[in-house]
Amino acid sequence: MASEIATEKVPDAASLETASAPKPAQRIVALAPHIVEMLYEIGAGDRIVATVDYANHPEAAKAIPRIGGHAGISIEKLLSYQPDLILFWQGGNQAQYLAKMRELGLNVQLSEPKALADVAKELVMLGKLTGQEALAQQKADQFMTQLSNIEAQYQDKQALSVFYQLWSTPLMTINQDSWINQLVTSCNANNVFANAPTKTPQVSVENVLVAMPDVIVIPDASSGEGNKQPDAGWQNWPQIPAVKKQQIIHTNGDVMHRFSSNMLVGLADMCQQLDSFRE
Repeated sequence: MASEIATEKVPDAASLETASAPKPAQRIVALAPHIVEMLYEIGAGDRIVATVDYANHPEAAKAIPRIGGHAGISIEKLLSYQPDLILFWQGGNQAQYLAKMRELGLNVQLSEPKALADVAKELVMLGKLTGQEALAQQKADQFMTQLSNIEAQYQDKQALSVFYQLWSTPLMTINQDSWINQLVTSCNANNVFANAPTKTPQVSVENVLVAMPDVIVIPDASSGEGNKQPDAGWQNWPQIPAVKKQQIIHTNGDVMHRFSSNMLVGLADMCQQLDSFRE
């Protein structure tokens, strides 16, 4: 049975806080890589005057001036670009900077994606903020259709149990409350730590041995060979079915872990790799 994510109609409501602007934003500071990607997707990328580290897609985004990253944001630099709209990601930016921006009376809107369908919702809202409503709605509908198609392709196939190795040192994974879990279930796979008490639990190799996953999924920083996670030493644990059957796959975490339409490229790749292990 397809998930609710796949069948949900793209709503007009948005996951960004809204405050009607008198005219479409022309000078945008985008404080998250996924926001940059979506603005380019709806034809408003050329209005971004500043962004943060790791905003590297599409290629044109690499030329945008940087005003900070996870460690903090330079308010002085931000003000120098005279933005009429600041898009702030609560999941990746520090709250103290949001408070300062509001104290200064700046037009700040919040990005709060928490589920795959929120990509579509935020595309719609960004369209409203930039006057790109028609294209944004088109892209949002395309995203939901593509997600639905991916889920439909695998929903009736053999379910696989998966250990999703979020990181190797220390060994970390995700539970069912993490939106990343939705990527796993979209491939008709079961996260062996779905019921863990925390969203990104630290586990031991012994815990994985007890869980006996069919497949180990390792999301790397990018598809480049030099950006893979440190080796967790799985070859020393042939008792684990995934190791015994050599069913360990690598995916592009840069793509899959970023709330944008491009996420579906990484999702499709992971689903295809998992499907190759089905009998």
